[in-house]
Amino acid sequence: MLKLKHITLKKALLLFGLLCMLVGVFGLSYTWQIDHRTADSLSSYCRIDFQSSHTEEGNLEGATLTIWDYRYDGSKLRPEAILYTDGSAWEMKAAVKQTPAGEPGNPGLKNENKLFVELPRASLPAITKADEVRFRFYYDNGQTIDLPLNAPDLQYWKDQLQ
Repeated sequence: MLKLKHITLKKALLLFGLLCMLVGVFGLSYTWQIDHRTADSLSSYCRIDFQSSHTEEGNLEGATLTIWDYRYDGSKLRPEAILYTDGSAWEMKAAVKQTPAGEPGNPGLKNENKLFVELPRASLPAITKADEVRFRFYYDNGQTIDLPLNAPDLQYWKDQLQ
């Protein structure tokens, strides 16, 4: 007959402890990687919504940008942003909001960070002529996100501003 090895309580606790450490290390590295992910464009890093407004006569009135960034850590967005059009900087004050994970409207495990900014009117003609548009925003933990628009997004913005 087959003999089963008896696992003592001490060995069971040791194995359970090691398992918890492995899960913790891999879980921590996974969440750090998500919160410090790399991307080649703004829309590949976070969800964006760009909208322009026009008067009844069809003249451009203004434009707004909203971004949603989801992350595991509790870092909050700072209420400031910079738009770069071919190197020219347009500093802006932003409205920011964080919805912690598990609260109504955010049932997931990540915190939802939302940034809303009204683009300066003087920047709108610069966007339509720009070859490159970058957007920079900041977190209160010192992290800076500075990414360009990809070609389809830049064209969409230009079309919205016509």
